Amino acid sequence: MKYGYFDDQRKEYVIERPDTPYPWINYLGSEEFFGLISNTGGGYSFYKDASKRRLTRYRYNNVPTDSGGRYYYIYENGNYFSPAWAPQKSELDSYQCRHGLGYTVIESEKNNLKTEMKFFVPKGDNAELHQIKIKNLADSRRKLKLFSFLEFCLYDAEDDMTNFQRNFNTGEVEVDGSTIYHKTEYRERRNHYTFYNVNQEIAGFDTDRESFLGLYNSFAEPQVLEAGKSSNSIAHGWSPIGSHSLEIELEAGEEEEFIFQLGYIENDNDQKWEKPGVINKEKAKKLMTKYNSSAKVEKAFAELKNHWDKLLSSFSIEHPDSKLERMVNTWNQYQNMVTYNLARSASYFESGISRGIGFRDSNQDLLGSAHMIPERVKQRIKDLAATQFEDGSAYHQYQPLTKKGNDKIGSGFNDDPLWLIFAVAAYIKETGDYSILKEEVPFNSGKEAVIFDHLEASFMHVVNNLGPHNLPLIGHADWNDCLNLSAFSEKPGESFQTVSNKDDSPAESVMIAGMFLTTGPDFIQLAKKMNKEKLAAKAEEALAEMKEAVNKYGRDDDWFLRAYDYYSDKVGSKENEYAEIFIEPQGFCIMGGIGLEDGFAEKTLASVNQRLNTDHGLMILDPTIKKYQLNLGEVSSYPPGYKENGAVFCHNNPWIMIAETIVGNGKRAFEYYSKIAPAYREEISELHRTEPYVYSQMIAGKDAATFGEAKNSWLTGTAAWNFVAISQWILGIRPEFEGLKIDPCIPTDWDGFKVQRKFRGTEFEIEIRNFDNVNKGVKKILVDGKEIKGQTLKDFTKEKVKVEVEMG
Repeated sequence: MKYGYFDDQRKEYVIERPDTPYPWINYLGSEEFFGLISNTGGGYSFYKDASKRRLTRYRYNNVPTDSGGRYYYIYENGNYFSPAWAPQKSELDSYQCRHGLGYTVIESEKNNLKTEMKFFVPKGDNAELHQIKIKNLADSRRKLKLFSFLEFCLYDAEDDMTNFQRNFNTGEVEVDGSTIYHKTEYRERRNHYTFYNVNQEIAGFDTDRESFLGLYNSFAEPQVLEAGKSSNSIAHGWSPIGSHSLEIELEAGEEEEFIFQLGYIENDNDQKWEKPGVINKEKAKKLMTKYNSSAKVEKAFAELKNHWDKLLSSFSIEHPDSKLERMVNTWNQYQNMVTYNLARSASYFESGISRGIGFRDSNQDLLGSAHMIPERVKQRIKDLAATQFEDGSAYHQYQPLTKKGNDKIGSGFNDDPLWLIFAVAAYIKETGDYSILKEEVPFNSGKEAVIFDHLEASFMHVVNNLGPHNLPLIGHADWNDCLNLSAFSEKPGESFQTVSNKDDSPAESVMIAGMFLTTGPDFIQLAKKMNKEKLAAKAEEALAEMKEAVNKYGRDDDWFLRAYDYYSDKVGSKENEYAEIFIEPQGFCIMGGIGLEDGFAEKTLASVNQRLNTDHGLMILDPTIKKYQLNLGEVSSYPPGYKENGAVFCHNNPWIMIAETIVGNGKRAFEYYSKIAPAYREEISELHRTEPYVYSQMIAGKDAATFGEAKNSWLTGTAAWNFVAISQWILGIRPEFEGLKIDPCIPTDWDGFKVQRKFRGTEFEIEIRNFDNVNKGVKKILVDGKEIKGQTLKDFTKEKVKVEVEMG
């Protein structure tokens, strides 16, 4: 069942009924100011950090679902309704939500009134604009009132939810004309405030939640709306809100427009006050003036659309499959950017409180955004490297406001260092900018270093932390945070990822070994670029030893082992009662070149297909774990079929897609791609539940009661890795150090496709023809009509180049 449709021309997903299986959201903002908005106006806004600079309040896991947001009410003759459906669940005559790139438009009709509400964050400013249009469709003159509502959060979202004995005494506001200023704690330690403004004269306002709602009322039945007028309340200590009321008179067929603005302002400490007790509003008023008319708002909206069009112009395809086109050209790249901006911090599944910018997460996210925002990617790499320790380990997370490591979770995830090599190599392959290797970025200790020093420390961290089988020690965990082989947890509430009661653990990870072999050749090439020949030779020796260790100790009969536990017993083996096979090492060991010479790679992938493949994607392990295993940790704490215990964990499915292209099986690679790509799942939205335009972290596996149901949408490494898999390995347009390699691996029934790719200052128009209907192989490549040797495009002297590729 579908709840809407893709409008590919406008790059929108159009939702046609408000009661979607789960709130379907979008993101506003792409720089410092961000908002999450659902298809019925729910969500919240923040500046930079969803934990420490939360501007509006939202209630997770609340009943009803999606409680809190940007609410508007229309009042007429004692009756009122919500034009976005929520929070009243108003019975609307028509409804439509259009989620676009960085904006959302909600349109509805009721009682012969047409309402259009457009929400977006303009480029370059810390504000969220709500452009509200109301049109009278009746044939007579009408008098209405429009009420706005949002609830201010007291900035620190965790404290806001817990420290009521203090917070119910601190709320402060000012009202000046049509603007409500939220200034809690401003007179103390804060130099920032929030404002909520409308560009017309108001009939009234409210800033105290209880005065607006009534003590025992919900958002659906505010007592102010029952009365039909604002109470002009001023919040003193209790929960501050922002609400305006506007009186509207509309002739038959007349439309009126209102522009609301939620803004964030910082003042220098010596410029905080206009006069004693009155905040300095100069910056706020300047920002309000910038967007106080329809013409100004429309101009900003056009600039936003142009911004996204430019970002997405770096890679696009023409293909008969419209689902593939919309995923590659629009929604996958859009999700890559949202995930780059926010890491795993703020969604409807991530509260924005407990996690900042992840080291492992963000290094992976860069793989899907380097082609769009190379300069920002370069800066992110430097920020991540700054949290690294001299031995190569790193803070697992850092806070976006301070860029300092998060002490709560600390370090000790032994895959983390290698992801930095992945990210730096991807950046250089995309840009050809080797100068990043000499960029000065000190270690977390303050010791002076350049980026290449960080890469060397990352590589050597593996070399210096090997276990009894000469495989890498796993530490707290590797990529699978829930495979905790070095911590035996028996106490409720303990963090599986931070408890340290087996510090001497010899537990080893075959997956990290595969990563080491995958990243190692890139590291060696970069070492040679830095004229470090001895280091390169040492690295080559380390790779050879690791390959030997994996071949000797990392294989089971038909697939790669996952790990060795604390007791040096096999994990991911036919010898195990549960979890005989895991997905992760099968992908990475093949990417690292293991099993390609003796056919073991093909045997492994056949095992993956037989044991892990389902109608909804590849499961992370099989069979699922039916009872808690002290030696395995959190993975065994989940019910069978959910999360790491046998779900389709979408993040790692692309590793198998890539592995399939390496052995030349384009049909199976694309089969796996299409099973989890959201556009291909749109028809089963009632089962899938999360948004049909973005990837989710997981889909419940075959042992789950809700097999096929997705959870944790938007902020997942699935987005970047699926884009890498489809663009670089299946379509085969792959950046390398030497240039742009053309190496498609596709289903045999594809006759061809076209790709437009901007790369190192040149726009390549690539047409791939598959006359022989093969999976893989390139007969010849013509560049502007002249045949070249090999499969790599190396000439970037022209602005535009035509490339013709014949497979065979």
